[in-house]
Amino acid sequence: MTTDIDICRSAKVLIDQHGDNAAIHAAIRADQMLKQGDLDGRNVWVRIIEAIHELRDVKSYGMKH
Repeated sequence: MTTDIDICRSAKVLIDQHGDNAAIHAAIRADQMLKQGDLDGRNVWVRIIEAIHELRDVKSYGMKH
């Protein structure tokens, strides 16, 4: 099982590498996992997508103040 900290780290790496396109890259990976029939892998990537959105929201919120 992939831990929450692993998910957050992966999300952070994708944000660092791809900026605003991080969620798109994660979605592509999720689709690839689904096409391969790897539902567990797909679910991990969906969690990463959610974490990307959460990290981006926190960053945006923090910048407004």
